[in-house]
Amino acid sequence: MTAHYEAAADARKAASILLLRDGAAGIEVLMLRRAVRAGDNRSGAAVFPGGVLDPNDREAQRWCLGPDDAAFSVRLGVAEGGGDYAVAALRECFEEVGLLLACDDTGAAFDVAEHEAALHPWRAAMHAGSKTVGDLCSAFNLRLDLRGLAYTSHWLTPPGTPKRFDTRFFCALAPAGQTAVPDLTEAQALMWLTPAAAMDAASGLTLLPVTRRTLRELSRFTTAAEAFADAQAKRDIPMIMPRVATSRQGRTVVLPDEFAYAEIGRLDPLGRGDVSSEILPGRVVTLSSRVLRITAPNAGMMTGPGTNTYLVSEPDSTPDTTRWTVIDPGPADAGHVRAIVVAAGGVGGIERILVTHTHKDHSPGAALLAQATGAPVWGRHALHAMWQDDSFAPQRELSGGELIHLGDTTTLRVLHTPGHASNHLCYLLEEEALLFTGDHVMQGSTVVINPPDGDMAAYLTALRGLLGLPLSWLAPGHGFLVGAPHDVLRALIKHRLAREAKIVHALRRHRPCVMEALLPDVYAEVPQALHAMAQRSLTAHLLKLEADGVASRDDGTPVRWRLA
Repeated sequence: MTAHYEAAADARKAASILLLRDGAAGIEVLMLRRAVRAGDNRSGAAVFPGGVLDPNDREAQRWCLGPDDAAFSVRLGVAEGGGDYAVAALRECFEEVGLLLACDDTGAAFDVAEHEAALHPWRAAMHAGSKTVGDLCSAFNLRLDLRGLAYTSHWLTPPGTPKRFDTRFFCALAPAGQTAVPDLTEAQALMWLTPAAAMDAASGLTLLPVTRRTLRELSRFTTAAEAFADAQAKRDIPMIMPRVATSRQGRTVVLPDEFAYAEIGRLDPLGRGDVSSEILPGRVVTLSSRVLRITAPNAGMMTGPGTNTYLVSEPDSTPDTTRWTVIDPGPADAGHVRAIVVAAGGVGGIERILVTHTHKDHSPGAALLAQATGAPVWGRHALHAMWQDDSFAPQRELSGGELIHLGDTTTLRVLHTPGHASNHLCYLLEEEALLFTGDHVMQGSTVVINPPDGDMAAYLTALRGLLGLPLSWLAPGHGFLVGAPHDVLRALIKHRLAREAKIVHALRRHRPCVMEALLPDVYAEVPQALHAMAQRSLTAHLLKLEADGVASRDDGTPVRWRLA
């Protein structure tokens, strides 16, 4: 059986159309400025023609030429009524901007200019609901021409907003010989603009997130035909639902490809809009009834927004009896340590301190926190001293597979995940299928593997080991909560193996060569300023290939690498 998409009960079905043409400066799209209305969050915005579906759009399908309702339903992933969206897109296009994508009953082009005077009153009548698009087709013996319509995207307004729309976006080449004219009801003004001009702040246009994202996608193309062909070729178009959040600038909209998106969905599924889209140092964020997060003030190129410290406890305990387990106290920052103690309800609220690994942005705070609270530090020593926190002195050396019981319903399973560091540990909160990943899995980037303590083969093995675990969420050492853990893990493995394949290709191309000669080929997409960091991971890859019998090196100075 095929699972069909069903629109949200509180969202109105709608359709919109991108009309494309070639202009002097490249591809242009038709945009309209909406009327200004109180209480309308789209008031005065620059948008594409479109609107909600009308019950009469279904009946008008008998006047269409091109794909039928069944074909459009398959394309849009609905059980039925896919053709309603296509009809609505063409109807709204005629009502709002006066462009009519139609032909006669033989499929020949309909001369709109010849009938302009007769057609004009129909726009207002259809907008008022006294006439339907079917009436229009019957009066002029027209066929709505769906043959030139391509489905391109699907957007759902965020939950929590006063008016929600479940909108399908189509695109079409602008009909030749027709002039767009605003209806002065919905469309107050019309503009043919290149995507770049529309997005330029100097234009003064108010753009909704969906409009800005669509313009950005259109900017990839140089001609209207190219953009239309791309839309025709699309398959499995996903539904995109932004989420509403708060930031230092006020209310904001977060899209699915932004780092904060998954966490906002977890903490605010109903769309209250009170979850932050930013990670701010010192702010206590409640991630669940068991987990708090505080981020250290050590933002930077290698630490992102800062190192995350997590506090985990048994839920539903009283403030007087809550005992917290701290994961990664972060750098030796006295202010951050004080913030951890305050979040835990005082020095007596911390039961133990766990460390994922002993790099200097994760573990040095453990000594300060232990001194302040008397709580024991648990973790592992690294095999190599380079780049490690030499103040680290755990009272207990942890091993993979251990269980740490924080209460009757809260258990942390210790996982030894070497690779980024030989002593790296992840902690699985079993009751929430939430994995505290330290630097084993980063958000939005790959981690540096730095030999001798870093080991690429061990890293890939540890990643594959996590695929067998029941995981719902990742809590990384830097960044927001991450959803779809198994997809993330598979993508990381694929990325590392693809990098390895590039190294093999570069070795074949360069023959014996020094490592520095490989960098520009293997890390061509990485800014040169980061090549020093990239070289560390390149070394780890080469050592793995050597262990695999794929590459070898000579004993000269400088060292030269070759395929074995």
